[in-house]
Amino acid sequence: MVRKMELYLAFALASMLMYGLWGFLPRLAQQHHMGGRSILVFETVGTAVVVMAVLISLGFRPDLSGKGIAISVLAGTAGAIGSLLFLMALSRGRTAVVVTLTALYPLVAILLSAIVLKEAITLKQAIGMVLALGAVILFSI
Repeated sequence: MVRKMELYLAFALASMLMYGLWGFLPRLAQQHHMGGRSILVFETVGTAVVVMAVLISLGFRPDLSGKGIAISVLAGTAGAIGSLLFLMALSRGRTAVVVTLTALYPLVAILLSAIVLKEAITLKQAIGMVLALGAVILFSI
């Protein structure tokens, strides 16, 4: 019997595809004589288009919370710096290694969630984290 896919899984799969494009398209842009900093500028234009669509869907009334805004701005800053560093790595290294290594960012989020938010890491998740690190090693050799 085929079950209907949970909506969050559909979102997660679509997100994976978008992140896959995000990891590939800058390399393609580099082959068209674009430097990492320039790619970041134009990536931001694409981000602005999506942000405008979200603002329109919210009636231009996003949630306002001082701490929430500060944390969100910090998240955006970390993401932009991460994107710039990703592009710098991509211009110097093999796509398979750079994309795989940077795709391990969930490990950082999981560890921070365990430390700061006191979320438990199960044995299965810990094994998955070790196997993910092993994947980077395999892609690197």
